[in-house]
Formats: sequence, C-alpha cells, structure tokens
Amino acid sequence: MEPDLNALAVFALVAEHRSFRAAADRLGVTRSAVSQTIQRLEESLGIALVQRTTRSVGLTEAGERLYAEVAPAIAEMRAALGNTEALRGRPRGLLRLAVSSIAEHFLSGPLLAAFTEANPEVQLDVAVTDAEFDIVAAGFDAGVRLGEVIEQDMIAVPIAGDERQLAVCAPSFRDRFGVPGHPSQLASFRCIGWRPAPTVAPYRWEFAQGGREFSVAVAPEITTNDMALMIKLAVAGAGITFGMEASFRPAIERGELVPILEDYCPFFAGFYLYYPSRRNLAPKLRALVEHLRRRV
Repeated sequence: MEPDLNALAVFALVAEHRSFRAAADRLGVTRSAVSQTIQRLEESLGIALVQRTTRSVGLTEAGERLYAEVAPAIAEMRAALGNTEALRGRPRGLLRLAVSSIAEHFLSGPLLAAFTEANPEVQLDVAVTDAEFDIVAAGFDAGVRLGEVIEQDMIAVPIAGDERQLAVCAPSFRDRFGVPGHPSQLASFRCIGWRPAPTVAPYRWEFAQGGREFSVAVAPEITTNDMALMIKLAVAGAGITFGMEASFRPAIERGELVPILEDYCPFFAGFYLYYPSRRNLAPKLRALVEHLRRRV
C-alpha cells in the first residue's frame, strides 16, 4: 500500500494538539476536512487511530504507536523545509561550476576571490575542464564557456568583453625561420597544437578573411591538452602556437612572444556564465550572476 503522506501529516497535527480544530487552524482548512482525512487514513489502515468524544480527542493504542513512529520523521521533514527556506533568503551552500581552461579572466583569481569574500557562506567547487557534457546531468550549477558553443536553451551572462584567438611565436623563432604571410602557409612551419584528449584530432586553427571564416588543419610537431605547456614551448622557440589572446597576453607584454597573422584573427563573442532557465534561481547562483554583472 502506498502511504498517504499528507494524511499522516494531518494525523500528526491532530495527535500533537489533541484537537481537530487546532489542526485545522494550523493547516488553514475546515475541521470537517481534517476529520475526513483522518477517517480515510483509518479506513486505509483498517484500524481506528483517534478516539473522539464531544469534549476531547485522544489516540487509540494503534494511534499512539503510529504517532510515536511518524513524529520524528515529520519533525525532520519540517526542519529540512525550514533549512530550504533559509537558503532562499541569503547565498549559502556549495556552488559547483564547470569552467573552460581558457577562460582566463574568470580563472585569473581576483574575480572569484572577491565573490567568496562577499559571500562567505558560499563554498565554490570549480572543475576546470574542456570536455563537452551536460552540466545539469553532471550535477553542476553553472558553467563557463565561449558563447558560440553554449546551447540555445541556456541562460548566458557575459563575463568579459569580446575575445580573439592569436597565432604567436617567440622572437627567436621568427628571426630564425620567418613567419607565414597567410594561414594556409602554416603547414610549412613547426607548430604546437592543442587537443582535449589523445583520441581526439588536434584542434583546427580558425581564421577569417574578408568576412569569411575558415580553418586550417596544421600538422603539429607537438600536441598537448595543457595551454601552460603550449606557452612554455612557444616561448622556448619550439614553434608557432594558437590560442586565446588573453592566455598569451602576459608573455606578449614581456616580449617573450609576438603575434603573427593578426589580420586573419577577428574578435568574437567571449566567455559566458551559463545555466539552465529556472523560475526560482538559487540565491548562491543569483549572487554570482549579480557579481559578474557588476564586474563586467
């Protein structure tokens, strides 16, 4: 028999107050509605639970035993509901994020540090990953990716301005081997490529010319899934590499890397925080959204 949890909750109120009237007032219903609910519960169990007189309400032996067993569970449910309602009021709890490894602005440190300082009851769990998966099914509250690859049914909040990808190399490599004048010539140069996993083909470098986008499948001498290693190798003169300008900017400013093929590297929509559409956004996630909007 499937238990009628609503009826058990009504019974627990009657048993707690020893009164149909008090239980009805707590529930905001009529005394008759409470009486009918108790009657249906007794009929489903096949045993009397409540003893009614004109002046008082008591419990039968079966009623006393049932109340003793269900009362702790109902108290726990009330506490759980109270805790959930408390979450509605202020940002608190664990906030799980899946973030692209190349979201430099988001992962730089100050942005998230300022958020946790402003929201001390929120614990951040940031998984840095370039794998494509359903963040909801994987148990994440939100993700951070380039806008062009976010599903259309997601809510997307920009976290920075437009971005672009650049081809770069070390000055020593340029002076020794020269640089291509067009992306189609990259096949003749040593390249350092990226791929998310050993079983996946290296990423095709994306360019544009005259408003037309095109990609080049370079034949890299070195491939890796780690942007930091790509930068180190490029700085060491191992070849030309390609990635987000923000990732290369510190090395460019230090003179360790130089951009090439810039005329073929247009700007595009940058990174977004994204999450599924919800009628009631959790305060912890709403706080992050508002934090990002203020910073942007």
